[in-house]
Amino acid sequence: MTTLVTGARGKIGQSLITKLRAAGLPVRAASADPNAVSVPAGVEVAELNLTAPETFDAALAGITQVLLYAEPAGIDAFITAARAAGVEHIVLVSSSAVLSPTATEDSLAAHHLNVENALAASDIPTTVLRPGAFASNALGWAYFISNGLPIEHAYADAAIVPIHTDDIADIAYAALTGHELRGGTYHVTGEQSLTFRAQLAAISEVLGRDIPIVEITPDAARAQLAQHMPAAMADSLLSYWASTSERPEPVADTTHSLLGTPARSFTQWVREHADAFSPN
Repeated sequence: MTTLVTGARGKIGQSLITKLRAAGLPVRAASADPNAVSVPAGVEVAELNLTAPETFDAALAGITQVLLYAEPAGIDAFITAARAAGVEHIVLVSSSAVLSPTATEDSLAAHHLNVENALAASDIPTTVLRPGAFASNALGWAYFISNGLPIEHAYADAAIVPIHTDDIADIAYAALTGHELRGGTYHVTGEQSLTFRAQLAAISEVLGRDIPIVEITPDAARAQLAQHMPAAMADSLLSYWASTSERPEPVADTTHSLLGTPARSFTQWVREHADAFSPN
């Protein structure tokens, strides 16, 4: 049972590939840029661009399971190719944004919801993971912290539950290797609700130095975010932060509740990535 891991350059994909290989299970790493993928010895690498259906058949040949990232542009063609290849199970990395009552009108949520709906309408058994914010989003502060600059942030007191990407990989691994999670839908989070101020305080404590934070207006934040993402996605983020300023995001499913293993903390993630925040 060979597993195809899409998005193999990402943190979840890298962690899952390592776990599957360590267990002696066959795995193929897929990426739109296969030459840039780093994998353990013995892992096959394939080209797969989720917006380019012409790359699907070769990447899926001989595959029985898939870790899939949400990309609505090519999902119907992907399902057709997966069915033809004999794929028996897909684990989808979706987003907790789909839980919003206005998900169909929200750019980020709709992106993932369209993929969920397409898979639900197919005859391929699917496990859906809906993670909230990733702890690794904090790497967006790395340049500023490493250069001693203040962090500018709107909604500094928005309380979210950042999840370690290795936790997501652990849950995906369980679903792919016959755990009772297979076929379910799970809203997964970290272990603790933290404001952005609290996240920066955790980084500050690990580094042993102060990190100033300056709260800015939503309009100023929108202008900054729009430099790195579509405007509609920036609006989605700001709306999410605004809502969690008023109602902190609750802790949902974790590796502890699903697998019986402790969820990794945000502080653990910071310790593992402290070098990214160190002076250049």
